[in-house]
Amino acid sequence: MSSDSHVASTRPHNARSIEIREYRIPSEGSAPYICVEGPDRNLWFCESGAAKVGCFDPRTQRFTEFELPTPNATPIGIVLGGDGNLWFAQKKANKIGRLSPQGALAEFDVPTPNAGPDGIALGPDGNIWFSETEVSQIGRITPDGRITEFKDGITPGSKPLSIVVRDGALWFSEAAGNRVGRISVDGAVTEFDIPTRDSQPRAMVTYDDGSIWFVETGANALGRLDRDGTFRDFVFPTPNASLRGVAIGADGNLWCTENFANKIGHMKPDGTLIAEYDIPTKASGARCIAGLSNGRLYFTQYDAGLIGEIILG
Repeated sequence: MSSDSHVASTRPHNARSIEIREYRIPSEGSAPYICVEGPDRNLWFCESGAAKVGCFDPRTQRFTEFELPTPNATPIGIVLGGDGNLWFAQKKANKIGRLSPQGALAEFDVPTPNAGPDGIALGPDGNIWFSETEVSQIGRITPDGRITEFKDGITPGSKPLSIVVRDGALWFSEAAGNRVGRISVDGAVTEFDIPTRDSQPRAMVTYDDGSIWFVETGANALGRLDRDGTFRDFVFPTPNASLRGVAIGADGNLWCTENFANKIGHMKPDGTLIAEYDIPTKASGARCIAGLSNGRLYFTQYDAGLIGEIILG
């Protein structure tokens, strides 16, 4: 794999005016994590600190919360399934949950003890795929709840996290292994070394051209894996920003959360930095970011217990 590294300009390039609004989640200590648009066009998110799944209606600005039966379940990743339900990973409970928009809940035990299910995605085969971070495995669950686990070909101790789809396969970040992995729907794994040392890849997103973008928390950069296998890094100017989440906005650009810097980053797909925007609440702990069909972006504020809304000017 070849690589290329760039330092993003410290001067905003064609920066747009934006407005950031914040909404407080009802439960104390909610610690919101991954978020996704549901079939109802609401924002659904995991409350990792409150053992709940939350729903925010952008039209009414109201929250609904669904409590999970296992205390300290630590839900992390969440995705909309092909069946119209929300599927989510419960890291400490070691379960995969399925929740209908009306609140009907089902849970499925992960076979490997203490697997630490984390990232989750809808696969091209119609099944739900998830990372088992603590045991370096990838899991697959069918819509009726049958789980298969895959470990062959994944480096032990690599801590797979985020999962995305490209070209009929699943691609996943290996936070401790400094790799990007690929698993076919029949379980064949290939790993690709990230040239930048200790980059700590986490959240990922697939761009329209087939490139995979991912945050490199340790490298203070957004990484890009092109179709030809080339890795490129785009380093952010704010030191130790601690990038965590990444999404594609309605403007076709990349948006990311900067956890320690308490900013939202905005970058063109060619790696040109557009701007970094301050988050109003200090030390908010920004995590996941997602674009909704209303054209706005939403992000979770783990430490502040807030949902942020980005409105483009």
